[in-house]
Formats: sequence, C-alpha cells, structure tokens
Amino acid sequence: MNKSVISVLGQDRPGIIAAVTSILFKLDCNIENINQTILQSEFSGIFIASIPLDLTNDILCSQLTGALAHLDLCVYVKPLKHKEEGFNAAGCEPFIITTIGPDRKGLVAGITEIIAKHGVNVTNLKAIFKGGDNPTDNVMIYEVDIPNEIDQQILRKELIKRASELGLDISIQHRNIFMSINRI
Repeated sequence: MNKSVISVLGQDRPGIIAAVTSILFKLDCNIENINQTILQSEFSGIFIASIPLDLTNDILCSQLTGALAHLDLCVYVKPLKHKEEGFNAAGCEPFIITTIGPDRKGLVAGITEIIAKHGVNVTNLKAIFKGGDNPTDNVMIYEVDIPNEIDQQILRKELIKRASELGLDISIQHRNIFMSINRI
C-alpha cells in the first residue's frame, strides 16, 4: 500500500469526520493518523492513510470530493513521501512555550523566528486570538522539541526578550513539568 496525506477544509458541522472516514473505509484505505481542529467556524482535518496500490491520489481526491460535495468541503490529496533527512526528535526534549498578551500583527512570526533560529521544531501550535487589548483573550501555546545540544539559557533569554518587545508574557516549561502543574 501507498500512503497519502488527505486535507479536508470547510465550514464546521457535525458528521464531517464520519463522512470522510466512511469514504476512506469504503475505498479500502487504512487511516493511520488524524489531526483535526476547528479554527473559528472552519473545520480543518488532516488524515494520513494507507491506500491500495490500484487507487491513485487523483482518483482518491475525486472520490472524496464527489462524496463530500453536499458538505461543501475542499479536499487535497498528496503522496506521503518519507525522506531520509528530516528533523530527528530522538535527541530532543519536549517543552511547552505559552504566550499571553494583547493581539497584534506579527506575534506568531516574532516568536517562531527565535524558535527556528535555534533549530527548535514546533510540533503543535494552538493560537487563539480574540482581538482587543485584554491580554487574557489572546493565547499561543507552542509544543516544541528542543535539541539537547541547544543552549537552553540563550534560547530562553532570546524568547523572553522577543516576548517583551511584543508585549507578551511568556512561560517556557519542560512538557513533563507543564503536564504535572496543569493536571486536574
């Protein structure tokens, strides 16, 4: 079997995941990963599936698009190609970076610029902007993998400086500590 990445976007409503997964099942595809979220009122789902050798990505996309037309969803399908080189999380430690502050343009770009400069990989990002000057209404949570060879003190210092420039409060914690502190 080949593997494909399937992206589905559109106005949120109940039944989207059921519809997509039902179609994939009928086409003899095996779902290996799903990541789905709602951004404002937009559904966004990414599925990785093993597909039969006789099912091309074009046919898969056509089948999904046709079957999901009544839901007015956009579908994109591409092959999943594993490259030998890529980010290796084996020599990394997981951290959670949280920022809170007034909404303005450039917040994500400003923080991720520092993260990227140090070779840190963002594995998950949740940013909620409600606008306005109320700092508690605008939160960004970055899950990152920090390579062991990175000087964490320098990274922390640069992130704190950039957050200050952007008017943000910032917290940087190892994921294990974050999980322990935030466990209910």
